[in-house]
Amino acid sequence: MPAANTTRAYGSVHRFLHWTIAVLILAAIGLGLYAESFRAGGAATLARMVEVFSIHKTVGITVLFLALARILWVLVQGHPRPLHPECRLETFVASAVHWALYGGMVLMPLAGWLLHTAAPGAGFADILWPFGQRLPGVPQDTELSERFTAFHVNGWWLLAVLILLHVGGALKHTVIDRDATLARMAGNAAKLPEPPRDPRPNRWAPPLVALALWGGLAVWAATAERPQDAAPQEIAGQSAAPAATAAQPGSTWTVQSGTLGLSVTQAGAPVEGQFGTWTAAITYDEATGTGEVVAEVNIASLTLGAVSGMATGPDFLNASAFPTARFEGAITRAPEGGTAHQATGTLTVAGQSQPAALPFDLTIEGDQATATGTLTLDRRDFGVGANYADESMVSFPVAVAVDLTAARS
Repeated sequence: MPAANTTRAYGSVHRFLHWTIAVLILAAIGLGLYAESFRAGGAATLARMVEVFSIHKTVGITVLFLALARILWVLVQGHPRPLHPECRLETFVASAVHWALYGGMVLMPLAGWLLHTAAPGAGFADILWPFGQRLPGVPQDTELSERFTAFHVNGWWLLAVLILLHVGGALKHTVIDRDATLARMAGNAAKLPEPPRDPRPNRWAPPLVALALWGGLAVWAATAERPQDAAPQEIAGQSAAPAATAAQPGSTWTVQSGTLGLSVTQAGAPVEGQFGTWTAAITYDEATGTGEVVAEVNIASLTLGAVSGMATGPDFLNASAFPTARFEGAITRAPEGGTAHQATGTLTVAGQSQPAALPFDLTIEGDQATATGTLTLDRRDFGVGANYADESMVSFPVAVAVDLTAARS
């Protein structure tokens, strides 16, 4: 069999790439679904989930490079002529599905690699190869990683539809039309007849349709509103500050914007996320440098990459049993003075209360204040992840980062 494509059939190179990529894509989809099934399994399955996701990513990267090779081969060699050029709509749809599949072969694993690269820290589950984990020039940014995740997670539905259309078309040609379509990819090319010339070939419209399909998904993933964008600091069903702080001396401050981040080391790799819904009721007297703060956090609003569901599940923060975490404390200036402050009080997480102190920098300009600080906790103090007795899978320290802007009420 010749290596090159001909007007009658695909050559050996294209056939090898086609069937290898097909098997690997189906394997990647199966591995991804298999890894997702471990999310509710708790401590006994986390290590297995990391392992399966690593294999899934490695298979995806293999598909990416093979797909690029296949597309280059097609651009040089071309496809065989259509068997039925007179069936213009069917030929057009088949060609558009082909090009959309080419796009999916590249864009789906590329999006996976991009979300892996953009994830703060080393990403979740390593690619099993020695060539590095990250694509150059892509910043580590939680929101960017979430955008790539949205494309990757939802893109597989589009890819699944395209695969079904492609397989369905092949079966139609084999069972109903009984023509040589499937034989061009799997049969003896020497025995196939020469297809007729298409007097009006439509070369550009099918790739444009494929571009529109994947481009539309990319635009949606880039612009879709995230839950934390819709309600960045309010817990559903609650209004503003608890009344207990309203009577405290000093000004009352209302949070205008901010983030409440969380970082933990998992399987040796830093994983970062944030809580989407929370409230903070604050009073502060600039003259004395003292005040009060009461903060409440919706535990179920945590996004933590691929392990969000596990982090809020019964083995860890247990959002169903303890939906809210609460910090209540006093604000004072730190001994070193300047912008340095601290909030000292009681933190309640997963039903366990412990003393906690949050060091932070406070800057006030007119009626606007900004505060940034990081509170480092030991998860064992709150009974979080009790089934993880060592740090081989989940570290003991957990960092909670506060960054907010508030206005004087």
